[in-house]
Amino acid sequence: MKINMKFTSKGKVAIENFNNEELLEIFARYIKTLSKKYDIEVDVPLDENQNIVGDGAVIATAQNVKCDVETFFKELGRDIKVPLKKRLGGKLENVFKTEITE
Repeated sequence: MKINMKFTSKGKVAIENFNNEELLEIFARYIKTLSKKYDIEVDVPLDENQNIVGDGAVIATAQNVKCDVETFFKELGRDIKVPLKKRLGGKLENVFKTEITE
């Protein structure tokens, strides 16, 4: 399953304060933590996420999905908001919208 997480306009402003490696690290850390709670394997492939800020999206793949994917990514969005909000220094609503493509 392929998941496209498209950043909202406020999310795009927030991610401009990070470099690509930092964003990949943030996503990897929060996905790993959430995967302990949800029965799903999610990977954010480096080759498809070379320019997250420029693309305005993060692409992930999911395997062995035995949970509600929408709920997992909704919670991921809430978690990812924390480090983005800290560096942005302001209020932040939804950071990205999830689109399941395959």
